Amino acid sequence: MANLENKGYEWIGDADKSIEAPANENSAKYYEPNRDYDTEFSPTKEDIKTFPDLQNGPSSLIQGAPVAIQQVGIHNFRLPLKYTKRDGGDIELETKVTGTVSLAAHKKGINMSRIMRSFYEYKDEVLFDKLDEVLMKYKDDLESFDAKIGLHFSYPILLPSLRSDNAGYQYYNCTLEGNIDDKGKFRKYLHFDFVYSSACPCSYELAEYARKYRNKATVSHSQRSVARVSIEFDDIVWIEDLQEMCAEALKTETQVVVKREDEMAFAELNGSYLKFVEDAARLLYEQLIKDSRVKDFRVICSHQESLHSHDAVSVITAPNSEFCTDVPHELWSSLIHIS
Repeated sequence: MANLENKGYEWIGDADKSIEAPANENSAKYYEPNRDYDTEFSPTKEDIKTFPDLQNGPSSLIQGAPVAIQQVGIHNFRLPLKYTKRDGGDIELETKVTGTVSLAAHKKGINMSRIMRSFYEYKDEVLFDKLDEVLMKYKDDLESFDAKIGLHFSYPILLPSLRSDNAGYQYYNCTLEGNIDDKGKFRKYLHFDFVYSSACPCSYELAEYARKYRNKATVSHSQRSVARVSIEFDDIVWIEDLQEMCAEALKTETQVVVKREDEMAFAELNGSYLKFVEDAARLLYEQLIKDSRVKDFRVICSHQESLHSHDAVSVITAPNSEFCTDVPHELWSSLIHIS
């Protein structure tokens, strides 16, 4: 049996009932690797040049069909990045990064760390207006035809309570997206989630009928709802601008700090601004179409019903929009608001 006192790991000889395999031509060439971590090893640049580099290997190493890949890169790489606020000053937010490039058919792979290193070069700068620089940086480094970037973060805005003298931070899920195609054309998008209450007009009328003609206590149904507003823009559209457009359109944004007078106000707002999911989409359209900075847009609304076990959903786009109206199941599922 092996000497367990000198072993910091399990090995086949450590087991009481193990049987030594008979020697053969393969085992005769076997050498157990040195398992002591080398704290002194510091490779030079010349040493590193000798290390295997399979990602940049020849096309003969490709597994599967030797065809182009539309996107390859990293997702959910996190780091703190700076964003400029509309009223001045910067805010640093934890950001989840998706960065991809296309891959030519003859290339084995890409060096993923180059995408990450590109972001660290800009980590102390505000990226809202520098997405094209970052994209060109890692597009050129990786010798790709095109490149995409997505920065996902939660953006805080301090909002007052409806009637009490209070205020609280509302957090908005945002994704800033940039694309550069093989012709060098740069496009910039902002995806913004707005959470609101939707009180059903049909339920309200039925509840009022039962109260008026049968003297029955009723509560018409309402539910937490989400609108994902996606815009294409060149001139900056502040996140605060989008919040105000959504609030102006829908009126019933969910609240942060609520006292009794605020809860009463919220109930009154829901009664004043009843809306089906179709109404919500058209109300947002009405606001977005008026802003000349918004080149294109898509609105996806999801009313996560308290009456039904399913959601009510709608999609609306700008005239001649290039946004896709075929929303996949996974995107609908991502609209479920998680605290």
